[in-house]
Amino acid sequence: MKIVEASGLGLRTRRGWVYRDVDLTAEAGELHAVTGPPGSGRTSLLLALAGRFPHTEGELRRRGPAALGQVAGVHEPDPTLTVAEHIQERLLLLGPVPRRRRQLVPVAAVRARRAYRRDAFAAAIAGFTDTPLDPDRYGRDLTPVERQVLGLVLASLSGPHLIVADDVDAGSDAPERQWI
Repeated sequence: MKIVEASGLGLRTRRGWVYRDVDLTAEAGELHAVTGPPGSGRTSLLLALAGRFPHTEGELRRRGPAALGQVAGVHEPDPTLTVAEHIQERLLLLGPVPRRRRQLVPVAAVRARRAYRRDAFAAAIAGFTDTPLDPDRYGRDLTPVERQVLGLVLASLSGPHLIVADDVDAGSDAPERQWI
């Protein structure tokens, strides 16, 4: 199933083109890399593909919700929150637990909500076993790779069809780039 289809996508401002003539088709489960030097419009294009930035030319079709991973200056970890607090906050922001658990009596529903969030938290922390995240580590102390992993974990919690992350290899060494 096609998740994103862009045809002739572009953004022109009074200062000129930010990006243009972009054709892209991404199927479910595929990984695509958008490359370019700083200032080439790469971040703006990624944000446009996720529906968070405008385009003035071409067509963009996206099926299902999109989420942002790490995007420097736009969507990045809060330096004063721990990894655990980031995940807990995102789970709270995502709202109610699945419908089947909300149909319980009030006391059972509270327990079900707590169990659901506890299980979702455990799954999020364990999701990337090659680069484990220390739940007590603050956002300001995360390495560039850990910041990317946290961004992907947070983005995946909402079950999106598309996750967009920027500069995934920034600040990492060769083995970290290979892993990520």
